[in-house]
Amino acid sequence: MSEAWNNWSLREKIGQLFVFGFHGQLPSEEIKALIAEYGVAGIIYFTRNIVDAEQVHGLTSAFMDAAEHSGRPPMFIAVDQEGGMVSRLVKGVTLMPGNMALGAMGNSAGVFETASICGEQMRALGINLNYAPCVDVNNNPDNPVINVRSYSDRPEVVGELGLAAVRGYQRAGVSATVKHFPGHGDTSVDSHRDLPVLPHDRNRLEAVELVPFRAVADEADMVMTAHVCLPAIDPSGLPSTLSQPVLTGLLREELGYEGVIVTDCLEMNAIDTFYGPERGAVMALQAGADMVLVCHTASKQRAAIEAVAAAVERGDLTEARIEASLKRIMKLKEKRKVGEPLQPWSAVAPAMNTPEQASAARQWSEASVTLVKNEGGLFPLKRSAKTLVLWPSIVTVSEADELLTDDGTLGGRLAVRMSDVTERHIGDEDALEGLDAFEQIVYVSYDAAKLDNERETATRLLALAADRTVAVSVRNPLDLLVYPEVSTFIAVYECRPLALESAARALVGEIQPQGRLPLTLSEQYPFGWRWEA
Repeated sequence: MSEAWNNWSLREKIGQLFVFGFHGQLPSEEIKALIAEYGVAGIIYFTRNIVDAEQVHGLTSAFMDAAEHSGRPPMFIAVDQEGGMVSRLVKGVTLMPGNMALGAMGNSAGVFETASICGEQMRALGINLNYAPCVDVNNNPDNPVINVRSYSDRPEVVGELGLAAVRGYQRAGVSATVKHFPGHGDTSVDSHRDLPVLPHDRNRLEAVELVPFRAVADEADMVMTAHVCLPAIDPSGLPSTLSQPVLTGLLREELGYEGVIVTDCLEMNAIDTFYGPERGAVMALQAGADMVLVCHTASKQRAAIEAVAAAVERGDLTEARIEASLKRIMKLKEKRKVGEPLQPWSAVAPAMNTPEQASAARQWSEASVTLVKNEGGLFPLKRSAKTLVLWPSIVTVSEADELLTDDGTLGGRLAVRMSDVTERHIGDEDALEGLDAFEQIVYVSYDAAKLDNERETATRLLALAADRTVAVSVRNPLDLLVYPEVSTFIAVYECRPLALESAARALVGEIQPQGRLPLTLSEQYPFGWRWEA
């Protein structure tokens, strides 16, 4: 391996330890200046940076040119492309089902295939680093940030499917990042907003949170840290991102992880409010992190690099410590051929969203549809019956996939299959007027446990028409616990066009639901449950 970095300045070495976000759909002047001055390790794309696949291809080309013209090393181009609800790149690619849908499908070969296809498309667009998969165990119903981003509430299932995803992405030449170490699934606080605490003892951590990370540790290119306190490992109160006992003691020494450790964004409130990105960057590197993520503010990005340089100059960090991380990062860049020239768009376009890719996504989405309950025998719907669809106000038509229908809602997809469909928005004043005119009602909830209007409308609806109502959860399957009196309940785990199409097909009997609950809803509806007629 070439080690030309031996001759770099201190700040050039430190620059390779940072991944930065930016604003706009072209490289901003601020980010270009940071690349030229420091030679940063990589760039992360968010929804704010993305239009479609063709624009991303051009954007990546522009960043590659910026690094080359500044005489800087090729950069990681990173994204959070988890599939399902957490997907930055949506248009012009084949969007794959998210983790909980894949957990309901329960097939590691399917997870490998979806990750491989996603990875191939990302690599063709120059994206060589995916901050996915999420291998948190979803065992807290009040978790505000993980939920359907998790495969399951079973640690061994999360580990098995997470490993399949890692292998799929990396087979395609895209570095996979398992997150959020040591586990963010059993928190009731969102680290974007505050500092969560995981209060469990070591035995519990070994039995649950650490199981998936042990399963993937030998193969994942990167591990992303969680901004959660872990008092059983580090009683100091430091979040794991800044904790040497967690990152060096637990992840490096006990789990034997040899890859790159990357922080979650230091501008999340869990770090920004209590430490700030500048101090946080120094503390993360002292703790054992290799790569620091600062996603939003150019002034904080520059200040973080300078804070690390100042820490080395005053002896709080050694240059040898910087070089140890730099060596891991440069080794990974070489392994994944970062900087490999992009094919022109004319050559890339035919490989985007092919019929074969779309068929695979559709297959695994349909396999995830879960019929949890059908006590009233309302499933499948009667195609000729006068039908009311109550659609969540939080979900707009902007998520529509024009290739399927002009309407992005479930009602629009049912309307092309049924003779008489009316759709109304949950929470509207007239949503429940004239219910007697409808022979069957489809109530679509997004997250009834957290959204008052969904919960209140469900209560009123079922008091009036429980015998005619089919409920469809398009995100959180725990919605069933909010309105348990409903007699028929279907879960599809996400509100993306493909999932809505799968739900519509199942509702009218075009496909038979095959999915099983990837988590326990209650004693009555345990892990692995599906309704058997």
